[in-house]
Amino acid sequence: MDTLINFLSQFTTPHRFELYKKVAANRTKYITPVLEDIYQPQNASAVLRTCDCLGIQDVHIIEQRNRYKLNPDVELGSAQWLHLFRYDQPEGNTSAAIQSLKSKGYRIVATTPHTNDVTLDELDLSKGKIALLFGTELKGLTQEALDLSDEFVRIPMTGFTESFNISVSAAIILYTLMKELRSSSIPWSLSEDEQNDLILEWLRKSIKLSDQLEKRFIFDNQNQEPWRSNQ
Repeated sequence: MDTLINFLSQFTTPHRFELYKKVAANRTKYITPVLEDIYQPQNASAVLRTCDCLGIQDVHIIEQRNRYKLNPDVELGSAQWLHLFRYDQPEGNTSAAIQSLKSKGYRIVATTPHTNDVTLDELDLSKGKIALLFGTELKGLTQEALDLSDEFVRIPMTGFTESFNISVSAAIILYTLMKELRSSSIPWSLSEDEQNDLILEWLRKSIKLSDQLEKRFIFDNQNQEPWRSNQ
C-alpha cells in the first residue's frame, strides 16, 4: 500500500499530501455519533462539519421516517472526508445500528436527561469506546433507542429552555469529549494501517482519473522485469 500511496502522491501537491497525513494522524473512531431520524438538512450537515473539524471519522445515520439530507452550504464538503454508515431498511434500523455498534465494542450513550444519567464532565471515557445517540429535533430519541442504551449523559443547563438545538448539542458534547480524550492516556488514534487506508481513500477521491492511474501502476508493477524489481 505504501508504494501505491507514494505513486499517487505525485499527482497532488506536496502541501496537500502532507495535510492528508496530518489529518489522518489526528482522526479517531473512539467516539462516534449516531443520529436517529434527523430531518432538517442544516442540522444534519452541521453535525458532519463538526465531526470533520474535531477529527471524528465515523458517523452512523439511522433513517426511520425521515431521509437524511445534507445542505451543501452548511456541510462544505465535509461528508467526503468521513465514513457515513446508513441504516435505511424498511424497519428495525435503530436496533440494527445499536446492535452493530455493540458488536464492535461500543458503549451506547444516549444524550438525553434520564433518571440514571451523568453530566457531560462525569462521563468516564476510560471505560471504552463510545457511541453517542442524538435524537430528532422535536421529540428526541425514540423509546427503543433509550431502552437499548447502556448509559445516559446530559449537558447541564441553567435557563428556561429544556434543550439545545441538535447541532448545538452535538457540537458541545463532541468538542468537550474530544478535548478530554486528546489530553488523556487513552489510545484513541487510528492504527498505522487505518491511517494509510484513509490517505489512500482521500488521494483516490481528489486526484482526477485516479482509477486509471492506479491501473497503470498495477500493470507496470506486474510486468516489471526481474532485474528492475531487485534494484
